[in-house]
Amino acid sequence: MMTDTDVAARATGASGAGGDTAGPPAAESGRGRRLPAWAAPVAVLAVALTLPFSTLHVPGLFEGALNSAPTLHLLAFCLVFGGLATSYDLLYGRVGLLSFGHALYFACGAYVAALLMRVVELPLVWSALIAVVGGTLLSLVLGAVSLRVNGIALAMVTLAFAQAGSILVARDPGRVTGGEEGLSLNTDMVPDAFVGVVNTVNLYWLAVAYAAVAVGVVWWLTSSPVGRVWRGIRANEQRVAVLGINPHPYKLAAFTVGGGLASLGGVTYLLVTGGVTPGITTAEFTLTLLVMVALGGAGTRWGPLLGAALYTYADHRLLQLGSSEAFTALPAWIAAPLSQPLFILGTLFVLMVFFFPGGLVALPGRVRSAIRDRKAART
Repeated sequence: MMTDTDVAARATGASGAGGDTAGPPAAESGRGRRLPAWAAPVAVLAVALTLPFSTLHVPGLFEGALNSAPTLHLLAFCLVFGGLATSYDLLYGRVGLLSFGHALYFACGAYVAALLMRVVELPLVWSALIAVVGGTLLSLVLGAVSLRVNGIALAMVTLAFAQAGSILVARDPGRVTGGEEGLSLNTDMVPDAFVGVVNTVNLYWLAVAYAAVAVGVVWWLTSSPVGRVWRGIRANEQRVAVLGINPHPYKLAAFTVGGGLASLGGVTYLLVTGGVTPGITTAEFTLTLLVMVALGGAGTRWGPLLGAALYTYADHRLLQLGSSEAFTALPAWIAAPLSQPLFILGTLFVLMVFFFPGGLVALPGRVRSAIRDRKAART
């Protein structure tokens, strides 16, 4: 019987033979002092946790101080979608699985929790637990069916499942899903600490906790022997199979973990927004996740989180700018497209992919490389 160490060793060999991978780089023998690997994540988490205590104003970026309710609410949205994009990157960036149905598990977590609190009147803790377990089991079952195929066929099968879920929610069978109007949060089943504008800071911390869990789980798994097999599958799945490792259980594990994290994100989203709408059930929502991951850098440590946060922030701010007096004063043929956030975001995404294909996290390296090339040309 092959041990986990044997599996990791064979998968690492497959990955190295297959080409470059998107996993985190191995630690190099140091030239000079280096910070420990945990230093950057801890610093980022500490900054995120202390933002509600800051009265700093950032003109042009936020409407009020960092600890104001609108700013914290926007940052909470960015963190929720950052964690969700990280869970999607586990499939797309780490294993190379193109799924168009990831929104289904996010919606499952949000809708199941909302229905349990509204119809069955279960407290938040039990509703959230059942919703996350249900979303995880749903991803396990649908993943077992979808992963019988690969590539575009996999994308189409997951898209079919997502569309079926979206239609089910929109048709509102039994008048339980709310149809196009969605469902509002039953605040009687939610602790008072998570209800109302005065508790926005608690919702923000909840979003920080979700993003930290999603990022932590993905990082931990990708640095484990299982993660090495995932990198081998992404590089060359056939080579991994030739080495005696069955790729299917590892792909199913990624599918299941990603679905579970997405379901947890759905519960967090429900609390942050105070309700849920059918917009999160559509395939377009999963495509948005794909754009977020590609914008930040697929398969990188910080890329999905950074890309999702930037996309969410830009979408929110562009909506505000589109209704401002500065836009209404422009000629109609200019104001019409510029007032649409998707038009601007789509244009920026195309430019980013064309000029910086590695995403935002690759931008500093490309800039340094360009500077070195220019200096070399001068000498």
